[in-house]
Amino acid sequence: MLNRLYARVLRHAASPNAPWWLVALAFAEASFFPLPPETLLVPMVLSRRDKAWVYAALCTVASVIGGILGWAIGAFLLEHLALPIVHFYHAEHTLTALQDKFRQWGVWIILLKGLTPIPYKFVTIASGMAHFALLPFIVASLVTRGVRFFLVAGLLWKFGAPIQDFLERRLPLVMGVFAVLLVGGLLALRYL
Repeated sequence: MLNRLYARVLRHAASPNAPWWLVALAFAEASFFPLPPETLLVPMVLSRRDKAWVYAALCTVASVIGGILGWAIGAFLLEHLALPIVHFYHAEHTLTALQDKFRQWGVWIILLKGLTPIPYKFVTIASGMAHFALLPFIVASLVTRGVRFFLVAGLLWKFGAPIQDFLERRLPLVMGVFAVLLVGGLLALRYL
């Protein structure tokens, strides 16, 4: 099922409406859809490297707006909408763990988890379930999603197609290493 969905989404990358499809995908992925925005972002940047930053910005803004929907689903529609989404992904334990971590770590969870392979929709729904303040959620989401999408777009802009395979297979690793470096840098600044 996911392979067919992936192939269908990829067909939109070459269409004249590709930027709108990218916005729709980034929005939907942040609250309920299974495919990450990079599914469209990568082929779109490769076909129009001069628009890499525009595509990354569209992806970031749409993802954050979709994240607000995910937050609202977690905060207000827990029983009717959030739990069925969580059950669909068999992620009950992941969501509970994230909710507990939100209470403990707040913004840091959004900043770090938004970079990792954990689907962003779980971060958004869990933050709403924990009734995490909306403004810090939005700011942290802008930062973490922006870093992710601009990093991918920047690598593709700089290196082109040769880095595509690496990103598709190793994006979680790249984002994980980046998150570790970011946290390490922030800790070093704090204690120096």
